[in-house]
Amino acid sequence: MNGVERAFKIFGKEGDEKKFRGFRKMRGPPPEKGEILIKAENVVKGFPGVWEHLILDHINFDVRAGEVHALLGENGAGKTVLANILSGFYVITSGQIYVRGKPVKFNSPRDALEHGIAMVHQEFTLVPTLTVAENIALGLKEYSSLSFPLKEVERKLAELSERYGLKVNPKAKVEDLSAGERQRAEIMKVLYWEPDVLILDEPTSMLTPHEADELFKVLRGMAAENKGVVFITHRIEEVMKVADRVTVLRLGKFMGTKSIKETTKEELLKLMIGEVEPFRPIRKPVKSEKPVLEVIDLHVVGREGVEAVRGVTFTVREGEIFGIAGVAGNGQRELVEALTGLRKVKSGKIMIMGKDVTNKSPRELAKLGVRHIPEDRRGIGVAEPMTFGENIMMRDYCSPPFSKNGIIDYDFVTRHAKELIKKFEILTPDIWNTEVRILSGGNIQRLILARELWVEPKLLIAFHPTYGLDMRALTHTHKLFMRLREKGSAILLVSEDLEEIMSLSDRIAVMFRGKFMGILDASKATVEEIGMMMAGIKPKEASA
Repeated sequence: MNGVERAFKIFGKEGDEKKFRGFRKMRGPPPEKGEILIKAENVVKGFPGVWEHLILDHINFDVRAGEVHALLGENGAGKTVLANILSGFYVITSGQIYVRGKPVKFNSPRDALEHGIAMVHQEFTLVPTLTVAENIALGLKEYSSLSFPLKEVERKLAELSERYGLKVNPKAKVEDLSAGERQRAEIMKVLYWEPDVLILDEPTSMLTPHEADELFKVLRGMAAENKGVVFITHRIEEVMKVADRVTVLRLGKFMGTKSIKETTKEELLKLMIGEVEPFRPIRKPVKSEKPVLEVIDLHVVGREGVEAVRGVTFTVREGEIFGIAGVAGNGQRELVEALTGLRKVKSGKIMIMGKDVTNKSPRELAKLGVRHIPEDRRGIGVAEPMTFGENIMMRDYCSPPFSKNGIIDYDFVTRHAKELIKKFEILTPDIWNTEVRILSGGNIQRLILARELWVEPKLLIAFHPTYGLDMRALTHTHKLFMRLREKGSAILLVSEDLEEIMSLSDRIAVMFRGKFMGILDASKATVEEIGMMMAGIKPKEASA
């Protein structure tokens, strides 16, 4: 009995079960190993008003039972567009989709799901005000009674959580979850239906390395059950670790499909972006002992009324990058929100440039030279219904040179936006006629980076600053951070990417259950040591 059948046993009426049997009949017998489950043949997709490089240009792609097929490419390569076509979110311009050898036309995600195709999106699709279990029940509503026995759903989710190693509280409201926890809930929402083909769009972006490895085990387990898995990523090391085959896209064009056993990281990198010089920052000692940010015995309460930050104390100096590592949900989000004026402090003190700014507003902090790259880029990083130009000036619109005597200087903003588009390689159809909501996640992240970093901030608070960025954009961001460091900016970097934390930081703190397990000299820290601290084990020498 699979997940959908279990759901009907829990929820369904007699008529619903009959309806469900028709649903299952459409999917046919269980797949056999090597069978082509879904195939895209000469698929073309165009969007009115969007530049040519965002069009899928006669793409051929297939997924076989018993394999993990990676879809690799930079931001704007067309990976998500192809995934949205395969899962029914987009209708193709031309070409043909086949499911188990039969031509199909998907007009909605519902059509794809009935054929056993489901997708886990990079951006969250859960209803924030509902619990995880209620979100799952919402997807079952068409086939079930109006009264949901949520305890049964919660029990089934607990089973799935244990089975797949994706820990999440079924009773927790989505709005109270960290980004990493929300990602796990998104994955569980789709796994509940146990599809024949599972498409995952950048699923590891908000997972810790350990969580990513656990997910890879899940994907390999699904492949062993003769399911087909599409794994979308821009990280070559993940492709080499989990995939059987890989297809590379570049600017909407098909660059080739390779067996993992017959390719190399170097070959895939060349197919994806050409020759790229790896970035290895040359670090000079921190020049100044002058504190820019001082946090003293800080206590912050989370949304559930539980203390999320418990007595944290640290200093970030002028020209220093101070990294905070840790598994999602250990107080990082609440700490950053308190430091940026988005959450009230229960007790303790926050000082910037010697001035007490505890519980000051984001606008007051901005006037002191504080810039913020938020964790939730779509939720609070941008205003999606507003245009690119409106978003790019959102931080500075009320002060010169963006406005004069209370009137916005649109000519200046247009010139400024064009400069940032070029400098940060942002892909957008237009400045004033394009709503930000249509941009890819990576390009929204570039927009935020451009808006926050075109000046040299006194203090930059960066939460997952390279989330969703491809290698070229990631390297550009790291170089920019190092230049800001050299010019004296203080940077607080919160990231679950240990490689990023260790390569950029001067000192590293590890957060566990709302406290710092210790502060390490980054030049002496090891992955094993940081990993122990992330698990709540404090090394003997964990202070600096």
